[in-house]
Amino acid sequence: MKRLFLAIFLCIFPLFSLADNTINVTRGTVDPIPIAINSFRGVDPADTKIAQDVIAVISNDLKGSGIFRPISSAAFIESKIGTSHTPLFAAWQQINANLLLNGEVTKTASGKLQVKFILWDAILEKQLVSESFELSEKLWRRVAHKIADSVYSKITGYDGYFNTRIVYVSESGPYLKRVKRLALMDQDGANHQYLTNGSDLVLTPRFSPDGKKILYLSYKNRIPQVHMLDLRSGKSQLLGHFPGMSFAPRFSPDGDYAIMSIAKNGATNIYEMNLRNKKVSQITEGGASINTSPSYSPDGKNIVFQSDRHGARQLFVMGRNGSNIQKISFGGGSYAEPNWSSRNFIAFTKVSRSSGFTIGVMKPDFVDGQSNERLIASGFLVEASSWAPNGRVLVFTKGSRNKGKSSNGLNRIYTIDFTGYNERIIPTPSDASDPDWSHVID
Repeated sequence: MKRLFLAIFLCIFPLFSLADNTINVTRGTVDPIPIAINSFRGVDPADTKIAQDVIAVISNDLKGSGIFRPISSAAFIESKIGTSHTPLFAAWQQINANLLLNGEVTKTASGKLQVKFILWDAILEKQLVSESFELSEKLWRRVAHKIADSVYSKITGYDGYFNTRIVYVSESGPYLKRVKRLALMDQDGANHQYLTNGSDLVLTPRFSPDGKKILYLSYKNRIPQVHMLDLRSGKSQLLGHFPGMSFAPRFSPDGDYAIMSIAKNGATNIYEMNLRNKKVSQITEGGASINTSPSYSPDGKNIVFQSDRHGARQLFVMGRNGSNIQKISFGGGSYAEPNWSSRNFIAFTKVSRSSGFTIGVMKPDFVDGQSNERLIASGFLVEASSWAPNGRVLVFTKGSRNKGKSSNGLNRIYTIDFTGYNERIIPTPSDASDPDWSHVID
């Protein structure tokens, strides 16, 4: 199975070509791994219905990753289902299934849902993963996402990202009179809900590490300031009374601090607030320069940010206290919106005459002024990228050139693998922008 996944990566990585200190990604062809997702056995009709729904979500998750290809059940030869038997592997090999997923759904004495599954290697004829989940029936989608996460993790070596949520800005109305609301949904677009009513303009929502709070910019009372929303209570509060405009907020990896930009007296600098005692510290110093879009490193010791201190907007890394500032972007054009992943990559938006709007990724280290950036997505107004918790997949906004009377189709959010493969749109009720990805849901 490891050889299978290695073959996938050998197909992906030769697609990079070096030019002007920038690695540009072109689209390639990847052959996904064939997986047979067998019917899950249910004890009674109600269990069978839930089992069918669970299978549908698992299949959608795995197919959406671009790494797996679910085989149509019409091709299945073996009729046995459930987890109490050893599969007839020859039957699955005959339909070219590399992987086989069997499972069953039952109700416990307490009325909870119990879902068991086994992932088999149909080629080597051995069991790869066996797990059982028990939780409330209304959380059946969570079970499906957890199973898909287990399959993805076992085969790729990366953590799964299906049992997660995305917060974003929902947009509606004409181009010049957009109504913007915070909205929340599962990573596949399900369980959609609005968090604000649209009476105030909102931007840049950012999850706390535990996924229970959201920092965002609100123009409440026409003053742009950072607010914090508690998802459990639904209550929102002003983060602090700062002189000037506060924006571009983000939580620290431990959730105890918030970092943001404050614009006052003609300068924009980065500040950090201790969320326990509300103490605020200024991190950057810049007369007329703009220092903004800060993002913590995974260990919380460093910060990446954008600044025009040298002219065009570029990316810089500094210590958490503002020390040892180093430039890390060296390609042509302007850089913005850096976002540090859990696997130590930095995603960013880049605008240049040659490439237009692009999303790129880079490592924070460089040698002799040579960056190692890769441009992975392009399009009209692509921006606002955010990492999945596993540090491999990104969600971002892509705009449309249509700015007429239409109230739909101006902005949508997409996901893409950090290699530049498998760009996919996420379904939303209306236009969408400024996405942020939460950590795994309990």
